[in-house]
Amino acid sequence: MGDVRVGACSWTDRQLVTSGWYPRGRRDAEGRLRHYASRLPVVEVDSGYYALPSRRNSELWVDRTPDGFRFDVKAFSLLTGHPTRPEALPADLRDAERGPALLDEVWQRFAYAVEPLREAGRLGAVLFQFPPWFAPGAGAEETLAECAGRTAGWPLAVEFRHPGWWAADRADATAALLTRLGASAVGVDMAQDLPGSLPPVLPVTARSLAVVRFHGRSPQWGRGSKEDRFRYAYDVSELAAWVPRLRRAAGQADELHVLFNNCCADAAVRAAETMRELLSGPVPSR
Repeated sequence: MGDVRVGACSWTDRQLVTSGWYPRGRRDAEGRLRHYASRLPVVEVDSGYYALPSRRNSELWVDRTPDGFRFDVKAFSLLTGHPTRPEALPADLRDAERGPALLDEVWQRFAYAVEPLREAGRLGAVLFQFPPWFAPGAGAEETLAECAGRTAGWPLAVEFRHPGWWAADRADATAALLTRLGASAVGVDMAQDLPGSLPPVLPVTARSLAVVRFHGRSPQWGRGSKEDRFRYAYDVSELAAWVPRLRRAAGQADELHVLFNNCCADAAVRAAETMRELLSGPVPSR
């Protein structure tokens, strides 16, 4: 069975910092990360989506975490086709014309920023979360192929938000496509019976890494405030139902990342700690 790492999709979320999960004296930037890394072995850098990451931060993160810790870095919004405000770009690029030249420069800066993590063995995955309008088709497949080419040598993970990718009549083709590209499919847990719901599947498309993200099961998914979308506390039975699927995936991959994105107060880290306990329990005999 592969190495199973369970964590949260942020360690800096304001509500987490004020929740009391961090002890007194460890609530500054360095103390938070050192404390988090002493409790959980992987974290997602969701801030990479909102602004280009900083190489200096990557160097500090390496210094503040132990060998074997993993950072899964979320790709910047411009790289996944999401709307990107000029203010999200570095100051010297804000007036640049939107087009291939700007995109090339952003790719280069993103790669430069995360390289210290890769060199230190801390880069668990670079997560490309594509928007709900990124539907299956020839154009999307070309975009995925270009993405795989630009990220050659990186641990690439792909999360779709358009449910068509994992529809019953398309799922095998999607898995085969990601396998050809050397990309890890990202499984999700979320509320079902919504227009944009994705099924709770966990295909393993790359031997090196499998990833699943738990978004919570709020019926407000896709609308409302951040708190409305992600406010959810998993109960033990909901987490336990995933254990067989996670163990199967771990049996097919060298490493499995299980990340909780229900980042309201300490709900994500508490769910991660509970899931670690469940996964470390005895395996039922057949």
